[in-house]
Amino acid sequence: MSYQALYRVWRPQRFDEVIGQTLVTQTLKNAIKTKQTSHAYLFAGPRGTGKTSMAKIFAKAVNCRHQQDGEPCNECETCQAITKGTLNDVIEIDAASNNGVEEIRDIRDKVKYAPTEADYKVYIIDEVHMLSTGAFNALLKTLEEPPANVIFILATTEPHKIPATIISRTQRFDFKQIQAKDSLARMAHILDEKKLSYDDEALKVIAKASEGGMRDALSILDQVISFGDETVTLDNALLVTGAVRKQLLVDYLTQVTTQQTQQALMTVQAVLADGKDPERFTEDLVNLARDLLLYRQSPELVTQIEMDQVDESFKKLASSVTPEQLYQTIDDLNDIQQQMRFTTHEDVYLEVLTVRLAGTPQSTPIAAAPTSQADAGELERLMAEVRQLKQTVQKLEQAPTVSSPAKPVTSTPKPTAKRSQVNLGQVYPILGAATRQDLSALQEVWGDLMNMLSIPQRSVMGVSKPVAASEDGAIIAFDNAFMQEHANGDQELIDALENGLDRLMHKVPKIVFVPIDQWPQIRKTYIQQHKVTGQSKPAAETNHDDEQTSASAETQPATKTEVVEKAEQLFGEDVVEVKTD
Repeated sequence: MSYQALYRVWRPQRFDEVIGQTLVTQTLKNAIKTKQTSHAYLFAGPRGTGKTSMAKIFAKAVNCRHQQDGEPCNECETCQAITKGTLNDVIEIDAASNNGVEEIRDIRDKVKYAPTEADYKVYIIDEVHMLSTGAFNALLKTLEEPPANVIFILATTEPHKIPATIISRTQRFDFKQIQAKDSLARMAHILDEKKLSYDDEALKVIAKASEGGMRDALSILDQVISFGDETVTLDNALLVTGAVRKQLLVDYLTQVTTQQTQQALMTVQAVLADGKDPERFTEDLVNLARDLLLYRQSPELVTQIEMDQVDESFKKLASSVTPEQLYQTIDDLNDIQQQMRFTTHEDVYLEVLTVRLAGTPQSTPIAAAPTSQADAGELERLMAEVRQLKQTVQKLEQAPTVSSPAKPVTSTPKPTAKRSQVNLGQVYPILGAATRQDLSALQEVWGDLMNMLSIPQRSVMGVSKPVAASEDGAIIAFDNAFMQEHANGDQELIDALENGLDRLMHKVPKIVFVPIDQWPQIRKTYIQQHKVTGQSKPAAETNHDDEQTSASAETQPATKTEVVEKAEQLFGEDVVEVKTD
C-alpha cells in the first residue's frame, strides 16, 4: 500500500479523538444519545480544525446500530464503509467545484429517496460558502423541510458569506483554533505510537507554526520527519517552517533597542544567509514584541503561551526595554510587512527596517529639548515669530469689517457642496428608462428588502424611499443628507441591497442615492433638458450648473403638453401636478 500523509492516517474516528473542540463533541454526543438530532448543521471555523472529520464521525454515529454513549463502534459494516467512503448513503460534496444550480437541483431530486443501507442519508457539503446565489435558493426549501431520514451537514471557513436564510435553518457550531499545547500533545502521541525520536523544542516550533490548525501541524511534522530521516530535531523544524531561533530574535531586538546598528545588520545578514523568509522573520519579531509587552504585565500568561520557552535572556530584555519602544517597534514592523507584500526585494526592506529601529530612540531628545546653543537660538527665533503672528491675528480680529454682506458668502457654498454628492451621470440614464411600473414593483418589495438588512443597515435606510426606477436602475432619496453620504461610502450596504433585490425581483439594478431636497430640482432639470428629444444626453453634458441648464432650456422651447406627458411617463399621473404661472 502506498504511503499516506499523517493527517489522513491519524484522522479522528471518534468524538473523543477530536482535538480542542470539547463543546461541539459533547453537544453532538448528547444529541445522538437522546435521539434529538437536527435535520441540518453548520460547522464553521478555521481550516484544519476538524469540521469534515466531525461530520463523518457524526454520520457514523447516527447510523451505527452498536454505538455506545454517542460514539460509533467503528467495527460494524456501516462504520467501516463510511470510513472508507464507500457507503452510498453518506454523500460528500465539494461546493468549490460543484457550486451551480444544477448540482443542487440534483440533490433536491434525490433527497426524497429513502437510504439504501443506512438509517439516515447524510449530505456533507464542504466549503458551502462557494455556492452561487441561485444554488443557495435551490437548497433553501429542501434544507428547511427535508425528509425525516435525511441530515445535511454544511462546513465552511467563511460563514459570513452564507445567506442568513440558510444559517437560520441550521444548528451552527463554531470550531475554534486548536491551542498549541493540544497540538503538541497530539504530535507527541503520534510519534510515540510510531516509535520515532523527537525533540520537544522542535514540536513546540511546529505547533506555533501551524497557527491553530491540527492538519497544518501534522503536514509540517510529515515534512520534518521526511527531511530528518525518521527523526525530528529542532534544526530541521526551523529549516522546514522557516522560523528563526528564539535566541536570535531576542539578540536582534536587544541590538536595535540599544542602537547597535552594525551588530543588528550583521544579524539580519545571518538570517538571510540561512535562507529564512524575511516576512516570517518580521512576523516572529511582532510576536516577540507582543510577548515582551505581555510579560511586563502577566509573566504567567506568556509562559503558558510560549510553552515554557521563556529564558533568562528574554527576561533581561523585558526588563530593559520600555513599552514606548515596543509600541514603536510593532508599528514599524507592521508598516514594513505591508510594503513587503508588493516587492521582490524584501531583504532591502529588512535592512532599512533595522536602521530605522536602531535609530528611533536617538530622535527623541532632539524633539524634547535643544542640545546646543545654536539649537537654543533657533528655538528663540521661532518663538518670536509665533508671538508676532499672534499679535497680527489679534489686530485683524479687532479691525472693523468692510467686506461685502455675508449672505451670498454663507449661502452659496452650501448648495454646491450638496450638489457635488450627486452623480448626475448615474442618475440621468436611470431617469431616461424609468417607468411607473418599475417604481411600483420596487415599492412593493421595499418593506421585505428592509427586513433582509442587518439592524445597523436598516437604521441607515430607514430615512430613505425609492423615487424612480427602471429595469436596470433605482434612485433612492434620503431625508437626511448625512445618511445619504454615509450610504454612498458603505459598499457592504450597497451589496446587501443588490443581493436582496436579486432574490426578491430576480435582477440587480444599479442603485443611486440622492438627497430628498435636491430630488425635485434634479427631476425638473432632467425634464427640461429632454423635453424635445426625449432622449438622454451624454454624461458630460449633465454636469452643467443651474445657469447653463436654464439657458439650454430657453434655446429649446417645447409645449407644456410634451413636458407633462414626459413627467407622467416617468413618475405617474398621480404624482404629477400641473400648475400655471
